[in-house]
Amino acid sequence: MPGFGQLLILLLAAVIVVPLSARAGLGAVLGYLAVGVLMGPWGFRVIAHVDEVLHVAEFGVVLLLFVIGLELRPARLWAMRKAIFGVGMAQILLSAALLCAFALLLGDSLTTAIVIGLVLALSSTAFALQLIAERGEMTARWGRASFGILLAQDLAVVPLLALLPLLGSSDGGDGISMTQGLISVAALLALVLGGRYVLRMMLRVAARSEVREILTATALLVAFGTAYLLDAAGLSLALGAFMAGVLLADSEFRHQLEADIEPFKGLLLGLFFMAVGMSLNLGLLASAAGMVMLLIAGIIVIKFLVLFGLGRCSGLDNHAATKLGIALSQGGEFAFVLFGVALAAGAISAEQFELQLLAVSLSMVVTPVLFLLYDRLASRDAEPAPEFDRIDDEHAPVIIVGFGRFGQVVARLLSALQVRFTALDASHQQVDFVRQYGNEIYYGDGSRIDLLEAAGAAHARLLVLAIDDPEQSLATAQIIREHFPTLPIYARARNRKHSYQLMDLGVHVIRRETLLSAVDLGREVLVGLGMSRSEVNNAAARFIEHDQRRLEEHQSLHDDEERMRDLARQSARELEEMFARDAAELTQG
Repeated sequence: MPGFGQLLILLLAAVIVVPLSARAGLGAVLGYLAVGVLMGPWGFRVIAHVDEVLHVAEFGVVLLLFVIGLELRPARLWAMRKAIFGVGMAQILLSAALLCAFALLLGDSLTTAIVIGLVLALSSTAFALQLIAERGEMTARWGRASFGILLAQDLAVVPLLALLPLLGSSDGGDGISMTQGLISVAALLALVLGGRYVLRMMLRVAARSEVREILTATALLVAFGTAYLLDAAGLSLALGAFMAGVLLADSEFRHQLEADIEPFKGLLLGLFFMAVGMSLNLGLLASAAGMVMLLIAGIIVIKFLVLFGLGRCSGLDNHAATKLGIALSQGGEFAFVLFGVALAAGAISAEQFELQLLAVSLSMVVTPVLFLLYDRLASRDAEPAPEFDRIDDEHAPVIIVGFGRFGQVVARLLSALQVRFTALDASHQQVDFVRQYGNEIYYGDGSRIDLLEAAGAAHARLLVLAIDDPEQSLATAQIIREHFPTLPIYARARNRKHSYQLMDLGVHVIRRETLLSAVDLGREVLVGLGMSRSEVNNAAARFIEHDQRRLEEHQSLHDDEERMRDLARQSARELEEMFARDAAELTQG
């Protein structure tokens, strides 16, 4: 392993280069790769033993897959089956076939072409997810599609690890024996069937110790231990970590595990990409520059076209499908493992091994550059948003910020009673649509102080905060509280969590958008079951009163998820007992 001084230089380079890369819009991953090149054999030669660094850094990929598994509750995994086994598997097969044909055109043998096609069909999970997260589009439809495809690719690594030795020459490897196959299957079944109980028991024991470091150590033990178990059984470290995450995805420790693992995952992933940069044979750029450029172009163009086509077929528009194609167009980190297996089995030559790894690594460098070009072209082609409206009429007593379905209902009620209001909405499309029906509404961002002042916030009697997006709602509420502290806010909340966050900002007149309509429907259900209208109305009123009381009492604890779960169970019991007492009193009466 590198000495202490070498590690200090490596950390110093990362602290300088990675933020510069991120600020330039190239992403943190490209910065780590650049640090690796600078510190490796083709740079300043600070690190001599690259293989040792790479072996340690591979644990970053293990932790990444463990965290991915934590995000996939079995129910969610089943819900994503179409994305994984439909679009995901289609991408792998189509990309592999076209890349195989491309390799044959370049003169490779059929066996080598098959290996190249299968391995290059996989994208970089670590690279792509970090790029998408940096863009803040993980929850966008194309971001979710990317996640499903990457998950399919991660699952495909396991059969590829078994297949590649079979493609090797007879003296290149021993292949996979029947005994080894049975051991692998048995280990996987044992983990699936018994892992949930064993892993949770370990975490519960660690939690009872009330020593934070022990729980963190146990989290790492769970991730690395299950990875080692399946690796020893002939499968892969990555699959073991992923399965451990899936088994713990619906446990009470999920959020704690994510918080504990995150720092280690980030550091080791950074080290992994630095090790990749160190291991690149940049001499090939001089001796075989044309072939390297052709390979990079082939990987990116073929995978982009396949992904773009599948994205359009699955309902994405051109912009979303383009972003999907760019995000997953590079080669993946598993290429370093899979090409190594193929080399050991004699399925590819040492020259091809170095050439393909260089092409895969440089394809990662191209991805953020393509996103930069796309963003510039998209921003140039996009229609400029119109200027915010000027508000210069007589100030109204009520300001409504957010004029969607919720704000419009409030406005209609005020209009019916001839109460004047000033309405703002940050979507010019929404403003244009609403104006077609004769409503007075202004295009403006309710979080801008100048617009709030122009709307009369300093003199208004109250403000209705009806923004749909919780984050924008909270940001606007905070600005209003800071600059107009005496202005009462009547807020719409998306859910209970949003309510607590608004309450923390001093907003206390809050209506959750689904609560009253759900209770009203519940009333009709109970009447339909034969209960009297008066009895149902009384029960509904008691329910709402109890819920509001608990909402206020639990405000200070809403960041403690484990405590909130306990309180939710306690509240449900209290509600049942309250109705039971009411029923008993009615019977006795």
